Amino acid sequence: MRSAKAGKIGSGGRRICGVDEAGRGPLAGPVVAAAVILSPKKKIDGLTDSKLLSPAKRLCLFLEILHKADCWQVSAVSCEVIDKVNVLRASLLAMRDAVVRLDIRPDIVYVDGNFLIPDLDVAQEAVIDGDLTVPQISAASIVAKVTRDMYMYQMSKIYTGYGFEQHKGYCTEEHLKILDQLGPCEIHRRSFSPVSQISMWQGHNRDS
Repeated sequence: MRSAKAGKIGSGGRRICGVDEAGRGPLAGPVVAAAVILSPKKKIDGLTDSKLLSPAKRLCLFLEILHKADCWQVSAVSCEVIDKVNVLRASLLAMRDAVVRLDIRPDIVYVDGNFLIPDLDVAQEAVIDGDLTVPQISAASIVAKVTRDMYMYQMSKIYTGYGFEQHKGYCTEEHLKILDQLGPCEIHRRSFSPVSQISMWQGHNRDS
């Protein structure tokens, strides 16, 4: 497996696609991946790892990326699929789908992390900490994160009381308290602990 070094990544006229995901760690909701090909003619300042940005700054950059990028695409894999195939494989499925649905075929794909995307008929390299060093991956990180956050906000209106608009499904203390009180809802990942532990406990109580 090759890992690209940030200092050696240059455009050289190539169509570079950055890919990243959001949502591997949460207890609820989908994993979302984004693929972005930036325009060499339209600079976007402030691109970095989405986790280092405030929500307001992330949203501003998200809108700027959608407006200025040559091409972008997002893909999501549901909690049901995550439970069946595991979250790493689900994230790679989402990444592949985002890339293949781009309107422009990239010359090379830079993937954040240390895993390559299976069954992708495009040259690719894994870039550790790529969301910090490769603008295309930073852009993909922002698009994936904001898209997933927006989805979880919508889910908070359907599954009221779970606080998805606040914690976005991540394993926070407040989320754990709510899980203990209400039990998991339809978008919780049953294969993730403590969701699985609560589900088993509830099932045991019903059978008792």
